[in-house]
Order: sequence, then C-alpha cells, then structure tokens
Amino acid sequence: MATSLLALLDDIATILDDVAVMTKVAAKKTAGVLGDDLALNAEQVSGVRAERELPVVWAVAKGSAVNKLILVPAALAISYFAPWLITPLLMIGGAYLCFEGAEKIIHKLMHRSDVAQQAHEQAIHAAMANPEADFVALEKTKIKGAIRTDFVLSAEIIVIALGTVATATFAKQASVVTAIAVLMTVGVYGLVAGIVKLDDLGLYLLQKQQAAAQALGRSILWFAPKLMKTLSIVGTAAMFMVGGGILMHGIPWLYERANQLSASFGWAQAIASTGLDASLGVAAGVLLVAMLMGINKLRGK
Repeated sequence: MATSLLALLDDIATILDDVAVMTKVAAKKTAGVLGDDLALNAEQVSGVRAERELPVVWAVAKGSAVNKLILVPAALAISYFAPWLITPLLMIGGAYLCFEGAEKIIHKLMHRSDVAQQAHEQAIHAAMANPEADFVALEKTKIKGAIRTDFVLSAEIIVIALGTVATATFAKQASVVTAIAVLMTVGVYGLVAGIVKLDDLGLYLLQKQQAAAQALGRSILWFAPKLMKTLSIVGTAAMFMVGGGILMHGIPWLYERANQLSASFGWAQAIASTGLDASLGVAAGVLLVAMLMGINKLRGK
C-alpha cells in the first residue's frame, strides 16, 4: 500500500515536472506577444481619470479572463477533435502577427507629421478638460476596445502555446494552456496596473520634502513615457520574430535552408536564426499589408 502510494506520488511529481517544463517553453514562445500586449493595453487604458485607472484595468482584466474561458476550451477541442488544424491556425496567427507589425510601422511612417492626427489628440485633451465630459461613456468605450484587443492577442498566445505542446497528451496540453492563460492574464494586467500608475508614483515622490525622493520622482516621470515607447518597439520587433519563426517552421524546406545558413555563423547561430525569422516576418508583413492596400484600392476604399 505504502509502495503504491509512493509510486503514485512519484508519477504525479513527474507529470507536474513535465508540465512545468513545457509551460516554461510555451511561455518563452508566447513572450514575443507579451510586449505588444502590454503596450496596447497600457495605451488603451491611458486617458481616463487617475482615480479610475485601476478600476478600468480591473474591468479589462475580468474581460480578458472571460476571453480565455472561451478560447482555452475552443483550442483544446480543436487539439482533440481536429489536431491537423493546429499548424494552419499557427500559420494564420504568425501571418497576422507579421501583418500587424508591418501595419504599425507603415502607419507611423505615413502619419508621422499628420496634422489631422495632432488635431485629433488636441481634441481628446480638450474633451478630457471639459467638466461636462461623459467619462462613463469614455471608460466603457476604452474597456470594450481593450477587451477586443485582448481577445485577438489572447488567441495568438493560446494557439502558440498549444503548438508547443501539440505532441503531448491531452491532459498535459490542457494543463500547459490553462497555466499560460492564467499566467499571462495575471502577469499582463498586473504590469499594466503598475505602468499606468507610474506617473502617479512619480508625482507623489515629487511632493515629498526629501531631495532623494524628489529626484526619484523626477526620474520616474522621465522614465514612464520612455517605457511605453520601448514596450511598443520591443513588442513590434517581437511580433516579427515570433510570427516569422512560426511561418519558418511551417515551411519545411525553408526551415531546413535557414538552419543550414544559420549554422554557418558558428557561435552566432542563434542570433542569425532569430535574424532570419525576423526578416521573413518583415517580408511577409509588408507583403500582406501591400495586398490589403491593393484590395482596398480596387474596392475604392
């Protein structure tokens, strides 16, 4: 009896260890979307009143949890009943990541000095300063937009995580995907809450009498907007690397040639491999954006 119990505990420990290892691998794969997820959600939440920032983050986090309650069972059902769909879904998700990254860059290049965009931002600030502004409607709009964005990014994260454990048993797939969903929700929105309150922390420290606290407050106020820009840049680069990597793995002959080429770089093989993935991601993204622009032009949009 004791021997059987010890054997059972050993089996459970082995399974948990396998799940932990696979979760770690899946987390590394999905981390590429994390930077973009952080930047987008922080941007969506910004613009509301300071005292309402955390309630808005909490509302979006609850919406994100609902998204994952829909997406995780759907992904597991596909894995169980139609596992052949995983690779096509991964390819679609990878292509979308590349498209979204290219679209962000092209949009910024085309609208860098857009007077209309500046006027739009000034109108937003003026509306925020208006005491009669409908803040409830503004919050609802921002929450709905953030939840929609989260749904797309969560779908990408779950599909990528599922792809990393496609050959594992169904129980391990369910454990890993569920763990990733929980970790990403708690981690992303915990960090978003911290990011949106950085400026409040800086202002609080700036009002202290101690010179050290004031210096730290000024540093935080200087750092906060730069953090947002850095997250956006890192997130965009990660989209190309992750999306390009997914596309590379989905095309066997191209993947083999890329491995041969990156192997010739010796100690820099990993860097070369990442560069090739990103290059494919950029090329695919630009091609998809060009195709969409061409289609819209033909349709008169």
